[in-house]
Amino acid sequence: MDWTQEAIERLRAFWAEGLSTAEIGRRMGISKNAVVGKAHRLNLSSRPSPIRRDPQERKTAPSPRLPRQAPVARPMPSAPVMRPQAPPPQAAPVVLVAPPPVAIRNPAPPRPRLGGSRTCCWPIGEPGTPDFRFCEGDPMSGKPYCAEHAAVAYVKPREKERREDAA
Repeated sequence: MDWTQEAIERLRAFWAEGLSTAEIGRRMGISKNAVVGKAHRLNLSSRPSPIRRDPQERKTAPSPRLPRQAPVARPMPSAPVMRPQAPPPQAAPVVLVAPPPVAIRNPAPPRPRLGGSRTCCWPIGEPGTPDFRFCEGDPMSGKPYCAEHAAVAYVKPREKERREDAA
């Protein structure tokens, strides 16, 4: 901000009225920090702290501290005093209980793939249901899937882009 003589006079007037720096800034259309900086450069009188304190707290004198007393020496007993001690309380025995076995709901018997590993490994249906099975087609050479399922499982990057564009 360019501080014209008129702006400086307004700042001095607001400052003399006791307005806060934030209020002066709002009235002049400038930031609070600009007001603080210019007031400092103009050596305007210091402002009291904006933190409000209880005036009664400052008026009362602090309570005087009492002088520290020297420790009193106590005579040592000639022999230790033996006092009967109660036996320590006995803890209740801990009994470990095994958790109940987890029951599997209607487990489906494992279904061997026909022909061992010589059939397509493509799963059909939901695992755990009676309709679940594997495709029984002949696998392609060096692949675990038949030609139909291999076309779905192995997608070339260019074909994948075309499929995404079509969707």
